[in-house]
Amino acid sequence: MSKTKSEQIFERACRVIPGGVNSPVRAFGSIGGTPRMICRADGAYMTDEDGNEYLDFVGSWGPMILGHNHPEVREAVVKACENGLSYGAATLREVEMAELICGAVPNVDMVRMVNSGTEAVMSAIRAARGYTGRDKIIKFMGCYHGHSDALLVQAGSGVMTAGIPDSAGVPQGCTKDTLSAVYNDVSSAERLFEAFPEEIAAVIVEPVGANMGVVPPQPGFLESLRSLCTKYGAVLIFDEVITGFRLGFTGAQGYFHVDADLVTYGKIIGAGMPVGAYGGKREIMERVAPVGPVYQAGTLSGNPVAMAAGLTQLTILRDHPEIYEELNKKSEWFYAEVRRIMEEKGEEACVNSCASLGCAFFTKTPVVNYETAKTSDTSRYAAYFRHMLSHGIYIAPSQFEAMFLSAAHTQEELERVLEIMRAF
Repeated sequence: MSKTKSEQIFERACRVIPGGVNSPVRAFGSIGGTPRMICRADGAYMTDEDGNEYLDFVGSWGPMILGHNHPEVREAVVKACENGLSYGAATLREVEMAELICGAVPNVDMVRMVNSGTEAVMSAIRAARGYTGRDKIIKFMGCYHGHSDALLVQAGSGVMTAGIPDSAGVPQGCTKDTLSAVYNDVSSAERLFEAFPEEIAAVIVEPVGANMGVVPPQPGFLESLRSLCTKYGAVLIFDEVITGFRLGFTGAQGYFHVDADLVTYGKIIGAGMPVGAYGGKREIMERVAPVGPVYQAGTLSGNPVAMAAGLTQLTILRDHPEIYEELNKKSEWFYAEVRRIMEEKGEEACVNSCASLGCAFFTKTPVVNYETAKTSDTSRYAAYFRHMLSHGIYIAPSQFEAMFLSAAHTQEELERVLEIMRAF
């Protein structure tokens, strides 16, 4: 049997790119088969090099909330390119972007542009440490905050375990001040504060866990973290690389009515282009260079093309709040139908969702944290993925990633997806 173009290109890729992919989340290793080589995307659809069209529920891992290749965003990018691709100097657009974010998000008085979610988180933690004069941070098992050394930590079985790198190439010294707690278990964080009452600089959390599948916060969890940080003088960081400008225009802070001290953003503020940002309270952000002693820099930060794309998308979302209302209503209906189908078919599954984020875990155990997420039957998910892909539905090639709905998905398309799910 002759090989598809995607298979041929993947063979070439494996010779010159580790694993044939430039990010592990694109690999098909856990579900079998060969990654599809995408050559274009428009609206709710992507097309591969063989001409196959897929209804897309990955959306570049979240930022395509308006759908792919939105005409206004595309036009803004083309116009920006006509004036040059990069200056390495200050621009009006980065000021306008900062003003938009500060004017929209609670507790963000100042913001600094960077180039990725990883860089945003790394910088926010450095700012928190510089502000508090402390070294230790608390993260939660199953929450992913990018691939910087200090955050690639495997917690082990006990919440007091710290400093075990979760990747080769990460010296143990880089993670000795990283403490791990259990998501949705306030007491695990509380015990760490009791053990290190004057050493913890920050708590960082995904307000909705979206890198162990989708795990929403249980009532009171985020509120209790806010109280703990206030009590012990630590900085509360919301990693909103996934939830920022997706749950709603004010992100998780507005959605859950919980105030963070620092917030991090990723590619959604660039409409999918490489960009990130961190921001928060003025007294913390004024510790950042050049006004303060916390050094952080980036030649491409505030790139004019990325700013043009992001400003256009965020302005559309700001000026049309009905987009969120309609998207979240549509998503609530869709995920409820997925639950109903799973129950109807007797599938051992737990379907979690929050606004337009969702995930079907193939386990009968309610998924509330990393440990319960790991009870999922990954071989069953692999079969589910292959079934969906064979019917032109592109979902995450991993049990432990989110499904993203966008404003471009129509009711008719979602009903077709449900029928394909029902057939599986």
